[in-house]
Amino acid sequence: MAGIFPFMDIPSEVKSQQTLGVFRELAWDFDNNKLILIDGAPVTVERTEALKVWIYKTLSTPRYRYAGYSWNYGTELEQLIGSSFTSGAKQAEAERMVREALLVSPYITGVANVSFDIETGGLLKITAMVNTIYGEVAVSV
Repeated sequence: MAGIFPFMDIPSEVKSQQTLGVFRELAWDFDNNKLILIDGAPVTVERTEALKVWIYKTLSTPRYRYAGYSWNYGTELEQLIGSSFTSGAKQAEAERMVREALLVSPYITGVANVSFDIETGGLLKITAMVNTIYGEVAVSV
């Protein structure tokens, strides 16, 4: 559709034309929940391994809590604790929240098979298949 300023025509496919660089993240020890250091220096991982770290940290971080993160980063899953929703409604809302949190990344193209399990001590375990520009990644947080 032509605008009133024809010389300012912006293509609708600008986002799809952007080229993404290689995704990098600091390596993370998922078992001990800490940064991996070698001789005191952080280790960098790329592509799929980097996305696994980003996904883990995103799903483990409450949205809006820390000023150091964008308001687009993290999840709002804590809001479901003690809510009066039915079990099915909580499941659907939690799945939506997980998808919303992960699809913020331009490196992630889809999220499928999201499931939840309450572990001993009340911890929520999230598993999903995440489609990325590098292929499918199975995640468990």
